[in-house]
Amino acid sequence: MNKQRYLSRASVILCLMLLMLAGGCKKKAPVAPPPPPPPPPPASAPTATLSANPSTIERGQSSTLSWTTTSATSVSIDQGIGDVSTSGSRSVSPSSSTTYTLTAKGEGGSTTGTARITVTVPPPPPPPPARPSKTFEQEFTENVRDVYFDYDKSDVRDDQKSTLADAASFLKTNSSVKFSIEGHCDERGSEEYNLGLGDRRANAVKNYLISLGIDAGRMNPISYGKERPQCREASEDCYQKNRRGHFVMTGR
Repeated sequence: MNKQRYLSRASVILCLMLLMLAGGCKKKAPVAPPPPPPPPPPASAPTATLSANPSTIERGQSSTLSWTTTSATSVSIDQGIGDVSTSGSRSVSPSSSTTYTLTAKGEGGSTTGTARITVTVPPPPPPPPARPSKTFEQEFTENVRDVYFDYDKSDVRDDQKSTLADAASFLKTNSSVKFSIEGHCDERGSEEYNLGLGDRRANAVKNYLISLGIDAGRMNPISYGKERPQCREASEDCYQKNRRGHFVMTGR
């Protein structure tokens, strides 16, 4: 009886050992490989800004272009500027209104930025102020000028005849003008003598104008002798200035 129990136990133990041995000989399942790494994120697209300061200039003045970019490997600006750094500034002086375009390129693509500079033409300088119109009295003075005499002489000098010819031309054009002819002398000699000399000078001018076609009724000769000198220095140059026939317009 005991022997049967022993054999029964031994059989159970043997079966268990065989089962364990069979489980140990079974092949292991292969290990799955790790998943591949995720793909890298796409490269960022470049950005670019371009500005001009000032944006409006007069012809001949300058403006400054300024720019910044991100994610760019090459940057260029047109209008003859060419390749530039990824950020910076440049002074430009366009002769006419111009739009500048910046192109930024990188691994993520390309982009552009623009800036426009408006060029104005300076206004022309204002015209000079108009000269005030001359009065007729001023025209008379400019065209009917003094004539001069030699010392103690009353005849019209040859070098003064062209002056009287110019006066006659003006007086013929303005035929209604009336005037006096003043005879003047330098300070040498008596008052009485110089009054007579001044009278002869005034009449010599009158007669010469008559010979040039001027009506005698328009002229009034008068002598002031040495009473109204134009110059008061005791010199020959001053004396010459005082020996004259002077015209004064008296009516039109």
